[in-house]
Amino acid sequence: GMWYPSAFAPSEYPLYAEINREAARIARGDVMDVRELKAEQFDALILPGGFGVAKNLSNFAVEGAGCSVQPDVLAAAQAFAQAGKPIGLICIAPALAAKIYGEGVSCTLGAADDPAVAGLTAMGGQHVECTVEDIVEDSARKLVTTPAYMLAESIAQAAAGINKLVDRVLELAQSH
Repeated sequence: GMWYPSAFAPSEYPLYAEINREAARIARGDVMDVRELKAEQFDALILPGGFGVAKNLSNFAVEGAGCSVQPDVLAAAQAFAQAGKPIGLICIAPALAAKIYGEGVSCTLGAADDPAVAGLTAMGGQHVECTVEDIVEDSARKLVTTPAYMLAESIAQAAAGINKLVDRVLELAQSH
């Protein structure tokens, strides 16, 4: 069937007004408050990475393993996880996997020597090395991750892994 993606972003603070404008531009449509995101209304969740995840949706960029995740974003992601629905985390977003799933979750940030990996493992995540055009799947948790711009040197490289991730998340959603 048809897939209808929706875009969500936090709305609470003045900073988020700018984030929402940018999200709307990228999504080419309305962006809803992340507090309106109800796991039961969707088949899957995909968090694109980028600096927004590390600086705006969490403070991982500054705090590393001691980071906190924006509470509404964390609650939404945990609701998908608890419902056994697939989640795709792209680029730096897998750094938040342990906050969403707890200890032992397997995911990738690309290269084993990336500085972000230390933060991920300190939070209880299991890092799996992965090339830019591939994905890592934690089957028990229905979590799919790909390095994207943690490794990509071109949009084509990033797209290969991201396309594979989206395809796999949608496959997992259909078997839900």
